[in-house]
Amino acid sequence: MARPERLVVVAGTGTGVGKTWVTAQALARLRAGGTTVAARKPVQSFASCDTETDADVLGGATATPPEEVCPRHRWYAMAMAPPMAAAFLGLAPPTLAELVAELAWPGTAVEVGMVETVGGPRSPLAADGDSADLAAALGPDLVVLVAPAGLGAINAVRLCAPTLPAPVVVFLNHFDGGDLHDRNLRWLQAEGFDVVTDVAALTRQLVT
Repeated sequence: MARPERLVVVAGTGTGVGKTWVTAQALARLRAGGTTVAARKPVQSFASCDTETDADVLGGATATPPEEVCPRHRWYAMAMAPPMAAAFLGLAPPTLAELVAELAWPGTAVEVGMVETVGGPRSPLAADGDSADLAAALGPDLVVLVAPAGLGAINAVRLCAPTLPAPVVVFLNHFDGGDLHDRNLRWLQAEGFDVVTDVAALTRQLVT
């Protein structure tokens, strides 16, 4: 399948920072504006009691079946890093090469394709690789690093951004414009990071 015209990898500074929400919001906004989009999550793990997975959310944003977002055999119903979850469930953990090979895009042209990783950049994603390794293997046109806007933002971005292939844009999630959030924003910008704080600004970067 043809590579999207613009391939974007979405990473996070850790688990629960909002990667899926940011990805879904950006894709929905692009799609509403007429851009042809697609979302992919090569592998996912989740609690067995979850009523909605990341693939469901991303599929909803792109009007795509969740099994196209993430191959059904890469769904692991155990809240652990995917290779650990697979092993716990008695399955062979995927290799990085397998996940890359399974990354299939629609037959029609895709203007923006977004690939969501798991956890933080160094979170195990495969038996032999992590989210940063996947990003490097895909050679994206852009990496979006989702980070918290409040306490810990500067440390998290400083540690995570260098592990990812350039160019990287930092998305400060839940940015409220308050003093702390604004200081974090200005500090990161002063250090040379490309930082955005709202989905509208992010989507403009995705189609540049």
